[in-house]
Amino acid sequence: MSRIGKKPVSVPGGVTATVNGQTVTAKGPKGELSFVVNEEVLVKLEDGAIKVDPRDESKGARSKWGMSRTQIVNILTGVTAGYERKLEINGVGYRAALQGKNLQLALGFSHDVVYQTPEGITITVPKPTEIVITGIDKQKVGQVAAEIREYRGPEPYKGKGVKYAGERIVRKEGKKK
Repeated sequence: MSRIGKKPVSVPGGVTATVNGQTVTAKGPKGELSFVVNEEVLVKLEDGAIKVDPRDESKGARSKWGMSRTQIVNILTGVTAGYERKLEINGVGYRAALQGKNLQLALGFSHDVVYQTPEGITITVPKPTEIVITGIDKQKVGQVAAEIREYRGPEPYKGKGVKYAGERIVRKEGKKK
């Protein structure tokens, strides 16, 4: 039995949530998001809360039960508060700059890397060594952060590269003479 799935999702104030068949749509101050729930899960709106239940006791229905509730919570949080991910750049000469809507990264290659900002995502660069990614879709914000980090991930000897803020890099000892 899913411990997460049993709890109903309360709709916060200022958000309009509708359930149309298997589609849950949330409209709030930051924008509008929708999520299509799997057919094995039953979703209904009652007393200002969204209730998620499995259609039967099969393993597939029970495994999608908690995930569906979490996705609904994520869209409700996204339209009210939004999501933010911070990246840090470490290394001599490594820096980031905004060029219109695109992100320009100097990461030690012979050329600068230009990252096209996707729709619905806002990238800001408060310092040349810090990148802040914001948006209402949690999955998209995390995906953009992962794509930027992948250009030059942190290396274990000096810690140079792009890393998430607060990420701990496991360091290795260098060669000994």
